[in-house]
Amino acid sequence: MNNSVGKLKKVPLREIWIDEARDFTTWLSENIDALNEAMETSFTVVEREKRVGDFYLDVVAEDTDGNIVIIENQLEKTDHNHLGQIITYFTNLNAKTAIWITSNPREEHIKAIDWLNESTPDDVAFYIVKVEAIRIGDSAAAPLFSVIAEPNEITKEIGKEKKEYAERHHLRKEFWTQLLDRSKKKTPLHSNITPPIYSWIGTGAGKAGVGYNYAVTNEYGAAEIYLDRGKEYPNLNKERFNELYKHKTEIEKVFGEPLSWERLDKRRASRIAYRMNGIGLKDKDRWPELQDQMIDAMIRLEKATKHLIQKLK
Repeated sequence: MNNSVGKLKKVPLREIWIDEARDFTTWLSENIDALNEAMETSFTVVEREKRVGDFYLDVVAEDTDGNIVIIENQLEKTDHNHLGQIITYFTNLNAKTAIWITSNPREEHIKAIDWLNESTPDDVAFYIVKVEAIRIGDSAAAPLFSVIAEPNEITKEIGKEKKEYAERHHLRKEFWTQLLDRSKKKTPLHSNITPPIYSWIGTGAGKAGVGYNYAVTNEYGAAEIYLDRGKEYPNLNKERFNELYKHKTEIEKVFGEPLSWERLDKRRASRIAYRMNGIGLKDKDRWPELQDQMIDAMIRLEKATKHLIQKLK
């Protein structure tokens, strides 16, 4: 049996650093390599206890490109005050990296740091680093740093996707607001609709499970009849589609153009659509043109089908 293997023991941080500012921050500024080794970074300390307005930042450092790195220490459980201070220091010093060193990171604050990494540019980084102290046998206590939250390609990509998603939502709502304003001047059909953030809007066609819908993508706008009575009536949508399809010639004659008849056999719903291809959500300068075409198509679609929809079972 090998008796030379020591036993690892955790040491209370306050036994080593009694005062956070005087002891731990001083030690860290003089031993930044211990943090660099854990984070795989090459930060250099610039200043300790940096005044920022009425507050004092624990450590200011620089990365290899000369960008500001802020380090805020908390030898207790993370709290909202320190999170606010980190954001305050970060913005006021135009930093690129923020490191929150703590003995006990709360899950809520880890999520907040993850969100900041998702929501900020690629060259901005936020970290939570957990600090512990360990001793082997009777040896001197040593710090142990563990990175708990950090930026990575996945979080930044998620952030980009969320931003693009939000931008699409905003763009769609703006599009529908304009379309509904223009539509009210020509037809009352969608007059009670609130502009949504989705790719479609619709109103009832006078029969449960049948709607007159508008749809828009980056590539086209559409006016359509959407048949979906719900899962309680699995066959009704196809039966109604078949009934309307019997009047295809009559409907298209009144409408004035061919329609896309989409029974969608692998799906619950069915659809009859007219699409304006080659112009869509991405063509903001042509929105009025597209919206007028969609409204005109909807008016013609209702005129061609309303009496037939009323007769559906």
